[in-house]
Amino acid sequence: MRLVMRLRTISRIAALCAVAAIALAAVWGLLIPAGHNAPTLITISRGDSISKVASELHSKGLIRSWEAFAAAAYLSGKWRKVQAGRFELTPTMTPLEILDAICLGTGKVWRGLTIPEGYTLRQIADEVEWAELLPADQFLSQAQMTVDFNPPFPIPRGSLEGYLFPDTYRVDVGESASAIIQQMLRRFDNIIWQGLFHQQPTYGGRSLNDIIILASLVEGEAKQDKERPIIAGVLMNRLKRGTRLECDATVQYALGDGRKTRLTRQDLTIPSEYNTYLHEGLPPGPICSPGEASIRAAMTPAKVPYLYYVARPDGSHVFSVTFAQHEVAIAQTRRGH
Repeated sequence: MRLVMRLRTISRIAALCAVAAIALAAVWGLLIPAGHNAPTLITISRGDSISKVASELHSKGLIRSWEAFAAAAYLSGKWRKVQAGRFELTPTMTPLEILDAICLGTGKVWRGLTIPEGYTLRQIADEVEWAELLPADQFLSQAQMTVDFNPPFPIPRGSLEGYLFPDTYRVDVGESASAIIQQMLRRFDNIIWQGLFHQQPTYGGRSLNDIIILASLVEGEAKQDKERPIIAGVLMNRLKRGTRLECDATVQYALGDGRKTRLTRQDLTIPSEYNTYLHEGLPPGPICSPGEASIRAAMTPAKVPYLYYVARPDGSHVFSVTFAQHEVAIAQTRRGH
């Protein structure tokens, strides 16, 4: 009898030790951080199982036990709340803190990306790199692969210049160049294609691309919103007459990285299809990403008699009907009037 009692006591002690061991393992696996390494980026895709997520966290050294992590997720019911996305997590977080982060989205890493009106593709690419999202050349290369994109509106081949809508974007760290560009194209779709064009390929007999090209010229020339429709009207008047546009902004675009604050006579002779001092009509493509105000101006230019304009030092313009008037305006602006 004493032997039986002794065996029962030993069994109870063994059971208590086992429970204690399990409890210690749970504490070790769920409450103790995995280490002190640098933050790690992890991607969770929609539909990933909690076991897969736990295994990924363990393989990257973020948790000590993937089994304990998965068990905690199932027992707490949080496995149903895990969000898809990219998360910046650190081994100094406890596994339970990591579980909360991927359920609440608090570990998501993103950058604010602001693209001003009038930026060229090159400038947009530089902005993407400055935001520490992607190398500029990688973004620029993707933006020139238009066959990779199929937006609901027509786009020209060879370049997305003019179609990456200027705005402020929230971009997840680790996002691909294609995904960032898709986000910008969706904004163009929402605001311009659906909002202004009502999904019609032409407006007033002009194609979407022709209007975006004209809008990019307006964006490059106008400094004041009230002048955008007037400048668009001047450019349309010249187009209708078959007169060269002689738009300085197109020459600046042709100069590329060699842009200047003031153009010289030699600059106006640069051999480029974009040099509207040499070639009639619109340039072959947009010269920047125009904003909504410039696109509206290009869609409905002001009905004005002017054929010329020259910029004042403050960025406003003097508009003229005849070339003689234009010459007088040039002389006055150079004298600071």
